[in-house]
Amino acid sequence: MVAVAAGRVTLSDRRTERSWSVELAPYRIGAVAVTQAQYAAVTGLRPSSVRGDRLPVEGVSWTDAVGFCNALSEREGLALAYRVDGAAVEWNVSAQGYRLPTEAEWEFACRAGTSGPRYGELDEIAWYRDNSDGHAHEVGGKAPNAWGLYDMLGNTWDWCWDVYDAEVYGEYRVLRGGGWSDQHWSCRASVRRRSHPTFRIDDVGFRVARSG
Repeated sequence: MVAVAAGRVTLSDRRTERSWSVELAPYRIGAVAVTQAQYAAVTGLRPSSVRGDRLPVEGVSWTDAVGFCNALSEREGLALAYRVDGAAVEWNVSAQGYRLPTEAEWEFACRAGTSGPRYGELDEIAWYRDNSDGHAHEVGGKAPNAWGLYDMLGNTWDWCWDVYDAEVYGEYRVLRGGGWSDQHWSCRASVRRRSHPTFRIDDVGFRVARSG
């Protein structure tokens, strides 16, 4: 995992033409997405459509990702970040266990001090529609950003903690980063996508974070 210092990030939403700033405390975030081998070691499951230990796990819902975070925390003796009661999930923000990044944490980490749409030339940093040959690739195969984070754009979308827009989309959660099947305009630091927390598809995975 990569340690990220405190900072501020401004997020924006093209649909609503709204922007907002978020102050961030220090946190840590996975240098790569959770792999199939890591997911299987913790959960005993291999849900992905194409198998490979170093491929990012995909075909996992937001709910699955929350379950993985708690299982990994339990395995390492850490206080669970999430209290789960059926479909209801509550984040214990004081817990040191594994969790999903907030979308502000995700974008701040993705940008790594840059202000443009991407942290490098797209073909050098991301697997997307024009270069992926129609499938996900092993994590860490493209150039990282300045903070040592790989595949923040392309390969698989990352689930984030946040509700996208409760008034319009109910409990839908935020997805960030673009995936192997997306066109170039989806692989930008600011792009927001949403889906139901039970949704599973072959270009959506996640990476973990921890507070402090």
